[in-house]
Amino acid sequence: MSDSVARLSLTKVDPAWAWSPFAASETAPWNRAAAAHLHRRAGFAASFAELDRTLKLAPVEAVDRLLAGGESSGEFNQQMDDMAASTTSNNQPESLAPSWLFRMVRTPFPLLEKLTLFWHGHFACGADKVTETRMMLDQNNLLRRGALGPFGQLTQDIARDAAMLVYLDSATNRKAHPNENFARELMELFCLGVGNYTERDVQELARCFTGWEVSRNMFRFNDQQHDFGSKTILGKSGVFDGGDAIKIVVKQPAAARFIAAKLVRFFVTDDPDVPDSLIEPLAVILRENDFVISHAVRRLLHSQLFFSPYAVGRKIRSPVELAVGLLRALDGGTNFQTLAAALRETNQSLFFPPSVKGWDGGRTWINSSTLVSRANLVRHVIRDAQSKFGGGTLAGWADRHQLQQPEKFVDALAELLLAAPLPSEVRAQLIALAAAPGDRNRQLGELLHAMSTLPEFQLN
Repeated sequence: MSDSVARLSLTKVDPAWAWSPFAASETAPWNRAAAAHLHRRAGFAASFAELDRTLKLAPVEAVDRLLAGGESSGEFNQQMDDMAASTTSNNQPESLAPSWLFRMVRTPFPLLEKLTLFWHGHFACGADKVTETRMMLDQNNLLRRGALGPFGQLTQDIARDAAMLVYLDSATNRKAHPNENFARELMELFCLGVGNYTERDVQELARCFTGWEVSRNMFRFNDQQHDFGSKTILGKSGVFDGGDAIKIVVKQPAAARFIAAKLVRFFVTDDPDVPDSLIEPLAVILRENDFVISHAVRRLLHSQLFFSPYAVGRKIRSPVELAVGLLRALDGGTNFQTLAAALRETNQSLFFPPSVKGWDGGRTWINSSTLVSRANLVRHVIRDAQSKFGGGTLAGWADRHQLQQPEKFVDALAELLLAAPLPSEVRAQLIALAAAPGDRNRQLGELLHAMSTLPEFQLN
């Protein structure tokens, strides 16, 4: 992140301007760079063909198309569900990640997968504890179905999800000894954030979920173990069960602010200090639209703020975004089993988040160790014998796009993959690398690997 970008402060941004619809101008044109930015954030990245299709639309039309998904997304999702289901027969949770990575790379509905990844980190649940593969797959499908819908319903569903019940010990929550794990995380990590509830609220909320169990890998309510007494939660008193309690939590004003803030940090900026004045307008949108996530996402993705210097280049790619984005931009495919294994070395192993907090993201993705593993991840994709780009070699992909000249190839990769411009001296070094004598396919692969070590490559 450049010094000039880093010095930009969101504290002085006018919220009315920030969330007004994006209007292309001479200083902020609707061009290929803007379209690539939209696809990197709302999905993972876009190929030249996808960018060309996007530029034929107005910005708001491009966002609406991403929200609607591709015409074949329903059929594709069914095919992917069938593929993923076949992996559950051996009951090895590690087998789920390759099929999800394949889905991310090939999906005609990238925004849906991007949000499924968001919810996977938000409602974090790990296969290190949930050893039934079917449970983890069912949760992944649950997150996908609810990704753009009402947050209240998604929270109700996740509270009854077998994997979550096991992961947070809610499956052993008994009226004689209420387990507070799920109740605490529901308020602290899922809905409200620290400071918006009391310890007494946690204790009372835990009573609401007593008797919620798992039987045959599915939710079951055991009325013999449920506390039917009166509870007081966040100032409300009554004979509440878990469903009632979730409604009370989600209706708290802090809930909409909490989710709005997480969406801003996921789609717009890694800045940890986004002011409340910028968050509240999105929270209002959620409250006024039954907490349906798609309304806030739509406003985010075609806002002035989203296409401004306050957002462009202000996020660091996660390893999954880096790998999937590389493949989507270059019409690529690879051995997804070995890709999943390579991702484990970067500290982002799908279905194995580090804790119930998920991945911290942002600048935590970058240190001396992870920079090496991220570059190795790119090298792995390039060198894997099963990796194809447009169905062939990297050199073949370049030829099909008429990128035989080293300058054109470097500039094309920068346009597709980078959120920040290359310094002129770095561009010259990359061009020299592409022009070096020797096997052309190998040279272009080395150039792409060299680019992956640059600070600009880490930005989204």
